[in-house]
Amino acid sequence: MQTNQVIEVDGLRQRYGDFEAVAGVSFEVAEGELFALLGTNGAGKTTTLETLEGFRPAHGGRVRVLGSDPYRDRRTVRPFLGIMLQEAGFFADLTVADTVDQWRRFAGRGARGRDEVLDLVGLRDKAAVRTRQLSGGQKRRLDLALALLGRPRVLFLDEPTTGMDPEARHATWGIVRDLVADGTSVMLTTHYLEEAEHLADRLAIMHRGRVEVSGTVAEVVAGQGDRITFRVPDRLSVTGLPVLGGAAAEITVEGGRAVAGYRVRGDGLQPSLYELLRWADAHGLHLDGLQARSASLEDVFLTTATEGAVT
Repeated sequence: MQTNQVIEVDGLRQRYGDFEAVAGVSFEVAEGELFALLGTNGAGKTTTLETLEGFRPAHGGRVRVLGSDPYRDRRTVRPFLGIMLQEAGFFADLTVADTVDQWRRFAGRGARGRDEVLDLVGLRDKAAVRTRQLSGGQKRRLDLALALLGRPRVLFLDEPTTGMDPEARHATWGIVRDLVADGTSVMLTTHYLEEAEHLADRLAIMHRGRVEVSGTVAEVVAGQGDRITFRVPDRLSVTGLPVLGGAAAEITVEGGRAVAGYRVRGDGLQPSLYELLRWADAHGLHLDGLQARSASLEDVFLTTATEGAVT
């Protein structure tokens, strides 16, 4: 990974009246890196993104994009940014081709040609279609095309694949990977954790205005442990469940049934599973829905969203 930082965020704070939406966030994004910023609704990620895009000044801390303050120096920074917002804002009666042509006027010299950018996002065959006739996923692809017109050095993607079918989503991932391989730095927000797992070089998970965990996907997931889960047999009290690897069962309810879950640290999955099966056999129990799996980004995300900092 290159050491040239194109985004630097140090102690960023943002307020809406007395409410502090972003409470001292810090991270960096290197040239040619895809950094995913995750979090539940209200976590502060969109406010953070809007600050980096130059739409609002920082209330506290320091923010730099390509070495400049993106709000104060936005005329200097903006030509090098590509921004894909959450919602499409097109003129309904313009065609796809007309929309791209209008936006090209603002993209400056060196902008991609209309056919080139429509080919890039797979909309060449929709050039004569009015934007109101596009599906939600096609509108998102047109949004991406407009964000790429100026050949940006830094690309902001806010929920880029919402409304896309699986085929279009995977095609968009391919486009993004190619951009990163060519040296574009990408800042991504998404509710699709699979998307972050596939694309992100590094990521951060925000909760209540703070970054609670950050690193590569492997670093974020490491230490969370493997998991064993099964539905508690109807004739068994939860107090009668065994202790595995020194840990008691965590009980949740799914579909009206109690589900026992064990978090297994280190390399203890196999011996813990063997211990559980011996216990079940000794008690004549069938463990419905038994699963043994490695921890996932979803596990970390849900733990962060419900408990805050991941330990």
